[in-house]
Formats: sequence, structure tokens, C-alpha cells
Amino acid sequence: MSKHVLLGISGGISVYKSPGIVSRLKKMGIKVRVVMTEHATEFVTPLTFQTMSNETVHVEMFNQLSNMDVEHISLAKWADCMIIAPATANTIAKLAYGIADNMLTTVAMATRAKILIAPAMNTHMLEAESTQEALKILASRENVEILPTAEGLLACQDVGSGKMLEPDDIVDYILEALTPKTMEGLELTVTAGPTKERLDPVRFISNHSSGKTGYAIATEARNRGAMVHLISGPTHLPIPRGIDFISVESTQEMYDAVEIVFPTSDILIKSAAPSDYKPVQYANEKIKKSSGENLIVEFSPNPDIAKHFGNIKGDRVVVGFAAESHRVEEYAKKKLKSKNFDFIVANNICEENAGFASETNHVKIFSANGKEEELPMMEKSALAAEILDRVTERLKS
Repeated sequence: MSKHVLLGISGGISVYKSPGIVSRLKKMGIKVRVVMTEHATEFVTPLTFQTMSNETVHVEMFNQLSNMDVEHISLAKWADCMIIAPATANTIAKLAYGIADNMLTTVAMATRAKILIAPAMNTHMLEAESTQEALKILASRENVEILPTAEGLLACQDVGSGKMLEPDDIVDYILEALTPKTMEGLELTVTAGPTKERLDPVRFISNHSSGKTGYAIATEARNRGAMVHLISGPTHLPIPRGIDFISVESTQEMYDAVEIVFPTSDILIKSAAPSDYKPVQYANEKIKKSSGENLIVEFSPNPDIAKHFGNIKGDRVVVGFAAESHRVEEYAKKKLKSKNFDFIVANNICEENAGFASETNHVKIFSANGKEEELPMMEKSALAAEILDRVTERLKS
């Protein structure tokens, strides 16, 4: 069933960012309706939002009803989540003190859905005692969440806090609000990305893992209410908010980090691609090229993180990954058994759009109880949800 988001827009210069919120939500299959204050229409016309949402934009309180629904009540009931972005000082004050004198504030007062408020204003207005008091009142309400503001150069040329968050950040909060909290009370550890094994001050051994799947799992688990530890090797990905992020470089560092959080974790998902081997010797100075001579490097095995923690898992659910180039099913089943996983997620890294760094993956999930499921090609965010569905079901059983 499609989720419903009601976007409230009040009159500030940050309105120019709001169409980006609609665009991103629509691409995710989420239905969006828009309510604007009259002042907001001075910045961006309702036609813009109507075109992007394919829905009527609501501005006037006393338009003639096109059907027998009372418009503000109908919108309030329709919403699974309401986001007010931008929320000006004026609108924030009205919401705090129960002043319902336009369509936006009336709908906000009537809805029982979660309300996210994204403030946008001059720094001094944000810091004013009256604004801070109003924000404190709103934050105390069970169904209201105040989003932070960004810092930087404001439209008035002041520098400071008060900038509205970017659309990607706001959508991240919306997705969390829309996600049922099926993992509340659970603690999850996920490893992600590659590791680096240093050879000398210039060179290292690593692989092409991007960390995208692990970061997607961490984000989805946070959205579901879990307490999340994300142990990550070096990546270029933004760190998901609201989690315990632990940065590591080598396989040994990753092992040590897992060892610290494992005792309190209910779930361990090993999506990282740690290096199996490391150089026996580290050269303190750059290794120089010798003309015509081969360079011979001796390697020793790294600790097998997945196997060690799989073998001492107790009642925990442990998920492993098998990124293979051939005989995928055979190797995956061997790892599933030898490392005592509950599930293993296997894929062929040579398949187009299913290898490292891609946005999608095509996997087969093998379960310790003998069940095998092949999933269609999908976004890694969707794959994260599929994996966590199976993990939570296993915990229940």
C-alpha cells in the first residue's frame, strides 16, 4: 500500500527547496499532497507543486467544496505523515499556541499523523526567546518532531544557523517517520565496506567494495527503531544519522570493533568485504622500484571475523554475504555451514548491475533451515528491507 505524505509549505525563501522533496518522494512511489499558505505562493506558484505531485494544491480555507468532504479534515485523515518545510517563525508560533487561521495550521491541528517541522529563518529569529519557547512546546508533543537546521550563509547574508535542511535530508526523516518500528528494542551491528592492509606508507591491499549495502541495512534498521552500530571500512558514503558509527581501516581493527559491541548485539550482519590476507611485513619507507626485478610480497591470513563470531553467536542472528565470481551457490552453502550463519546473501559480482559499487543487486538468500530464495534485481535499499524482514522473522521464531 502506498504511503501518504502531506507537505505543508509556509512563506519563506527556502520554498525553492520544497519541490525537490515532492520529486524524491514521488520517485519512491509515495503519494504527496501539498498545502500552502498564501505567503508561500508568493515564492513558488501552486502550479509547480500541482504538476509535480499530480494532486490539487490546497491554499484557500473557504473554497467551495468539490465533494462532501470537509477539506481540512479530509487531508488530516489522509496523511500518514505531515512535513512542514519550510516552517517559518510565524507558522511555528501559530502551531505552538493553537492558532488555526489558514489551511496549513488547521490541517496540522486536526491530523493525528506524525508531524515533522523543518524550521527555516534568520539566525536571530531562530534564536529569539519566543521562537525557542514555541519550538520547546512543539517538541514536547508526542506526534511532533523538530528537525535541525543547517548552518551557513543565509538569504539575508547573515551567517549562522537557520537554513532549512536539504531535500535529501528531509526525505530521510520522512522515511524514518513512515517506517513501522518493528525492531524497537533490538541492537544490531552491521559491518560495511572494504578494509585496507598497508604495505608501505604509499600502498595498500584492498578491494572494490563500496559499502552501499551495509549502509542501506544500517539506515533501514534505524528506521525500524533498532539501536545500530555501523562498523565501516573506508568509503565515500555519508554517515547515516542517528547511529553509532565506528570507522576502521584494517581487518584486525574491524575484528576488534565487532568484539566490543557483539556481547550486547541481538543481530550481526557481516556485509563488509574485509581483506583475507595482510602483508607479513610493513615497510616504514616507500618500497622503491628495482628495474627488471619482480617484487615478492609475503602475506599472512587475517582473522576470519564472520567465522569467529558465527561460532560463538548463541541466540543471536548472524547474516553473512558471499560475493563470488563463479560457483556462487556452492561456495555460499559452504560458508553458511562452516561459519554458522542463519542466512547468507549470495551474488555473482560479474553480473551486470549486481557487483561492487552498483546501486542494485541480484541475490539469492540461503537459510540455515534449508530454504533458498532468489530475489529479483532491486535497489540496495530494498534489499536491506528484505534482509531485515527475514532477520526479524527468525528472531520471532
